[in-house]
Amino acid sequence: MTGSATRGAAAVVGALVLGVATAVPVPAAGAASTPTAALPSATGRPVGAGAPPPAVPCPRQPAPAVSRPPRPVPPPVAPAERAVGGTALATSGLVVPAGSSPPPRVTATSWLVADLDTGAVLGGCGPHEPGTPASVQKLLLAATLLPSLDPRRVVTVTRADLDIEPGSSAVGLVEGGRYPVELLWLGLLLQSGNDTANVLARLGGGAQGAAGGVRAMNERAHRLGAYQTRAVTPSGLDGPGQFTSAYDLALIARVCFADPTFRRYALTRQAQVPAQGRLARGFQIQNENPLVDRYPGALGGKTGFTDLARHTYVGAAERDGRRLVVTLLGAEPRPLRGWQQGAALLDWGFSLPRNATVGRLVDPGEPVPGATPAGVPATAPAVAAAPAAGTSGGFRWPGVAGVGLALLGAILAVVTLRRRRGDRTSADG
Repeated sequence: MTGSATRGAAAVVGALVLGVATAVPVPAAGAASTPTAALPSATGRPVGAGAPPPAVPCPRQPAPAVSRPPRPVPPPVAPAERAVGGTALATSGLVVPAGSSPPPRVTATSWLVADLDTGAVLGGCGPHEPGTPASVQKLLLAATLLPSLDPRRVVTVTRADLDIEPGSSAVGLVEGGRYPVELLWLGLLLQSGNDTANVLARLGGGAQGAAGGVRAMNERAHRLGAYQTRAVTPSGLDGPGQFTSAYDLALIARVCFADPTFRRYALTRQAQVPAQGRLARGFQIQNENPLVDRYPGALGGKTGFTDLARHTYVGAAERDGRRLVVTLLGAEPRPLRGWQQGAALLDWGFSLPRNATVGRLVDPGEPVPGATPAGVPATAPAVAAAPAAGTSGGFRWPGVAGVGLALLGAILAVVTLRRRRGDRTSADG
């Protein structure tokens, strides 16, 4: 499909829209702010006092019924975390700038469009609603470990690195094969290799191996302000208690696209996997993100799919000096595939004025509304453990921390609050 054909498909989707919904623009950091009680909500009612107004339904495109595992129950999201990036984003429904054209109907259960450079959020549907990530979680792996791993280092693949779900996406590494780290990153981003994800997590985890890599991913997510994100596997293969949100994915993608090495990898069309002596012949891998070749100004991104997560997508593009990112979760591929839904939302975002905004992407380390003086949110994200040795997929979670006594000091209270969030788990679908 050509770029013009993509724009045509996006226009068709854009024509199937709901009535215009509005939301209050949230000033960027450092800008003058309006008192919360005076702000209109997405339904035009004041917010800040009493019960929140009803959510404006997101424009949804009907999708064919599919058979899928039951959705896992996510942990509760604290009100302070829902307000990260602005009070208008604390909704399970639609939030768009007042007076803007309505966004296209999509099948995604949640989505967000934001400016990569200014951090302005242009609109979204359930921005902080937890969803299952699938392979877009590989972006968190890149945001965590890409700066610290030497791309020239040559690594020997172990049997444990190849322990992935049968039939899931893989580059085709072989046990005992030796591959440079740069090729592993290309295999991760071009081919969505779950085998390469395991190797990279093991390298970045140090003495703790892949479990340490997953722990580092969760710590990185917390520092970025991605409080609905809990990684259990480095690849995004489903694991109990594994969640993210459209807003969190935008935070993670912003870090990735700020890295010139990541941008180069994301736009690489193909790469050669070297022969491994008698173990394996050499072969070529291609970039499987259609946005790269079919959307003018594409910067790359990441596709994802599991039976549980359905289709997930992160994509970015540049137009007239403006760089936007789109994130979406829980989409069905008909009538449009996930990347095409992302393209339609990007078109919508580029059609908005440059000053249009309903919120912003917070800066790394920025205190959360309602956080303790030390900047620790009232409920910090859990840090998932890797699979226990010798098990076939069970996961061990941190034990329950005892409730701190009231007479303990503020420091012990903060520690307790951290650990209490770490205890929350959800059913595995």
